[in-house]
Amino acid sequence: MEDLDPERSRAEYAAAALEDLRWLGMRWDEGPDVGGPFGPYAQSERGALYREAWEKLRAGGWIYPCRCSRKDLAAALSAPHEGAAQPDPEDEPIYSNTCRPLRGAELWTGALAEQANWRFRVPDGEAIEFVDENLGPQRFVAGVDFGDFVVCRRDGIASYQLACVVDDAAMGVTEVVRGADLLKSTARQMLLNRALGFADPKWFHCGLVLDGNGKRLAKRHDALSVRTLREQGMTVEEMLAGLGSPAGGATAN
Repeated sequence: MEDLDPERSRAEYAAAALEDLRWLGMRWDEGPDVGGPFGPYAQSERGALYREAWEKLRAGGWIYPCRCSRKDLAAALSAPHEGAAQPDPEDEPIYSNTCRPLRGAELWTGALAEQANWRFRVPDGEAIEFVDENLGPQRFVAGVDFGDFVVCRRDGIASYQLACVVDDAAMGVTEVVRGADLLKSTARQMLLNRALGFADPKWFHCGLVLDGNGKRLAKRHDALSVRTLREQGMTVEEMLAGLGSPAGGATAN
């Protein structure tokens, strides 16, 4: 459960998500409701793992302290949803390098460093390439397609990017399946995997379910949520029939 943002995460939302998945016919061998060897299953309970990764990144010189915008830091907690038809308010913009230190420069230490926000320094100009199991070859250039990104806020909360990488490695995840709007996040996460010494999983990015105007469905589109459609009497078969090809996405009207 990605519940790092306390302002948007509630226990009732998590319970509803599990219930909706069961209604769709999905079953799992391990998770927050059934237990298993790789718990806990809420990111809010995995802070020690994220802290350990942060310390490793800091010791290796991969990250640096930053005093910039709260908007950037708020966006870092959520999946960025890149590639939408319109700029997404949750996307992390390319950083201006305002706080990026010169190579070899001494970083803050002590209490000042503990209270800082931290960014990952990307290797400018390096092409990050991978073959997606669904969409084929992908290529993003660090410093051009994305910049230095947040890995941890001053309050100690890990970013979406860092939490995903640490969770996947700790849980032995071998294939990540998610929406095609997160392709660019894969490039960021591959850099984190390399810095932390983690193996990359396989990646499979699905087409998105879109509304009648071709925009990505999101939590704000409650009228088309699984829960609302269930309450309106739609069956599982009717809902699944509306999903298109694996690569192309689908439209919900």
